[in-house]
Amino acid sequence: MIDAQSLSMHFGQVTALHDATFHVGQGEILGLLGPNGAGKSTIMKILTTYLRPSQGTAMVCGLDILKNPRKVREKIGYLPEHLPLYLNMEVGEYLTFVAQARGLSQSKVRERLDWVLTKTDLLPMFYRPIAQLSKGYRQRTALAQALIHDPEVIILDEPTTGLDPHQVLEIRNLIQELSQSKTILFSTHILHEVEAIAHRVVIISQGTIKAQGTVAELAMQANVRPWITMEIQKSSAEVLQALQQLSGVDQAYVIVEDGPWATIRIAALAPVSTLEQIFALCQAQNWPLRKLNLENPSLEKIFLALTRSDQAA
Repeated sequence: MIDAQSLSMHFGQVTALHDATFHVGQGEILGLLGPNGAGKSTIMKILTTYLRPSQGTAMVCGLDILKNPRKVREKIGYLPEHLPLYLNMEVGEYLTFVAQARGLSQSKVRERLDWVLTKTDLLPMFYRPIAQLSKGYRQRTALAQALIHDPEVIILDEPTTGLDPHQVLEIRNLIQELSQSKTILFSTHILHEVEAIAHRVVIISQGTIKAQGTVAELAMQANVRPWITMEIQKSSAEVLQALQQLSGVDQAYVIVEDGPWATIRIAALAPVSTLEQIFALCQAQNWPLRKLNLENPSLEKIFLALTRSDQAA
């Protein structure tokens, strides 16, 4: 549904985006993850035809953003970084105006208005002037305008900004529900936001895509491997010696010793296979085992590994 090819954006001598290529399929939630100023909003403004790229192009629902910008806009619901709100209008008045501007019939306006007010929990604010809304309710109103025309592609720039924890959970659930039939691209610099809802992730820093894929694929690209942790009632020296004899073990060391119990961490080239070898070893030696599990690397660790050179620069 979204195919970006070699997108670049230059503002004079400043390169805001360089050679960005990625794909988002129908029913997929793709998270753009990067620090502030990384180029996330620039990508979104290009895809929504607010900006014309210096190089490259993109297809949205089979439409070229450069050749058919108006038709592309019809397919997209967009929540920008700076909320497109008219503060002197009431919530219901504003959403009705947006729906009519989108070309919806009167009956369709009523149908979609009921839907977005329910899904964003804005019904109690229907007659409230937007200027009197809290930051969280303004964010919800801006999200409602992005959904009012039932778009095929939804692009959200920092969609949970200003929301309290309960509201964040509601919006996450809504995004996951929408992904059953729509394509969703959202940006954030909050790591747990991506972990909570994204199917795949694009990590961007200083205008360049550093890596993309599932969290497991990103870990491989960052060369950040899972760890095996075990708690065993045996001399740590004897256990370490035995572990080093296993073919898949790359590194093993003691984290803590608590009386007769030792907690040992193991790095392995093939962690699942090594996990099975360790279990078989403990069974064969009749070693009491209290814990044996695989710990996948966190997205935070992966992100830092992929962007470390940029921060150093």
